Amino acid sequence: MKNFKKLGTVLLLTISSIVFFSCSKDDKDTPEKSMTPSEILASTFWETTDAKDSKGAHVNLKDANVSNFVGFAYFKADGTFTMYNLDDSPKMHGDWSVPADGKTRTIVAKNDKGEVLFTRVVDITVLTKQEFTYRIYPNADDKTVYFDIIHTPTAHAEPKK
Repeated sequence: MKNFKKLGTVLLLTISSIVFFSCSKDDKDTPEKSMTPSEILASTFWETTDAKDSKGAHVNLKDANVSNFVGFAYFKADGTFTMYNLDDSPKMHGDWSVPADGKTRTIVAKNDKGEVLFTRVVDITVLTKQEFTYRIYPNADDKTVYFDIIHTPTAHAEPKK
């Protein structure tokens, strides 16, 4: 009879433990908050890490077709941005936007007086937390020739002005 009580106690403790621990909250089951395209772009610092031509071939980042688009980009939630070359020299700053559909990114580059220098709208081909890629066309009238400028998140802090 003593053995049955011990066995019963052990069995009861085992079952109670299984029930208790299996009911604990599992954070992995909590879905991640969905983000808008603008929130994704502003969620991290970006570095140009690759470029591809319209045939999918890698293009050296020093190639004249893509070199002006290479560097570090810092898109802030307030709709402003700064960009730097890979040597941390200033490239441009101004305002940016991405519509809710996430299909394009617009930058309005400004001088230090706040005057508009130019506006550039590019097609976004990939926008996730792991990659931001946009497409440039050397000739706006020829959509068969293009370069995809590929960015990935970086821990590179924004240089001080």
